[in-house]
Amino acid sequence: MGDLLKAIQDMPSPKQKREVSAREKHLESLVEQQAEQLERLAKAKWSLPAAPKRVSGCSFIRVVIPDTHGSVGHKPALAAFLADLKQLGTDSIREIVMLGDHLECGGFLAQHHVAHYVAQTEYTFADDVNATNELLDLIQAACPKAPIDYLEGNHERRLESWCVTQTMRHNADAEYLRRLFGTQHVLSLEKRGISFFAQGKFYDGLSIPATIRRGKCFFTHGERAGKTATAATLGDFAGCVVHGHTHTSAGASGNTVHSGRIVAYCPGCLCELQPLWRHTSPTNWSHGYGLQFVNKGGEFTHLNVPIDGGVSFIGPLLKMVKA
Repeated sequence: MGDLLKAIQDMPSPKQKREVSAREKHLESLVEQQAEQLERLAKAKWSLPAAPKRVSGCSFIRVVIPDTHGSVGHKPALAAFLADLKQLGTDSIREIVMLGDHLECGGFLAQHHVAHYVAQTEYTFADDVNATNELLDLIQAACPKAPIDYLEGNHERRLESWCVTQTMRHNADAEYLRRLFGTQHVLSLEKRGISFFAQGKFYDGLSIPATIRRGKCFFTHGERAGKTATAATLGDFAGCVVHGHTHTSAGASGNTVHSGRIVAYCPGCLCELQPLWRHTSPTNWSHGYGLQFVNKGGEFTHLNVPIDGGVSFIGPLLKMVKA
């Protein structure tokens, strides 16, 4: 009798039965909805978004040569660079921009530098000029069809400063000395057909001297220094720009309301990485040069090509791409 009474007491009430029934119906409804969604998903036709418009193909290659510093050029790095020019092919390279400081103009021409070591007194201007002329010979032999723009750097500027100082700032005499010893004369740039852009003149309607615009990119030797030099140059130009001067491979990017994405690069250098005037302070300089793949509209893709230990890897990379 007790067991029967307990069983009766444990039986759910009518209210509880209604609540259980309602929950069951709700769960059945959810299951049906899930089944319908799965069926719709199974029938749906998925497609990838349309491919974005591609930039038109590369029309030519522009080579950007950073600081080489004449008689203190780094021979293994220069050899690797010249080998790359041959690998790239004369038909592809249509423009060459030299960013300046391709003469060292040290010794007596570097009056603001104090000579601390006997080794620094071995410098001769003739050796410097001969080294740069030899480099220009090799570049023009490798790329005979490519016009060359040569931007004056702060080291070439030492020649004009020397002319002005020696003539006690006499205009006519300073100009006479400049015609004898200036960069254009000692490197025979006019005879070579190389365009020279002096630091004392303005070009292409730009507000900064010794700066040019090729396609959609500015080129300048640069005056900024330090770790943020490339980013600072980007801010100065508010446009795409390549500079030399700092000897360190670097890149920076940003966005402007007017131009959209903008980039700045320094390719590094092709000179000795540890000059005596740095004493025992190691530099963070790096060897390399710049390549720009330019299309008909002037848009470009820039590549800083590193050279490490006198070895460049752009040749094998090009072979892989062509394979």
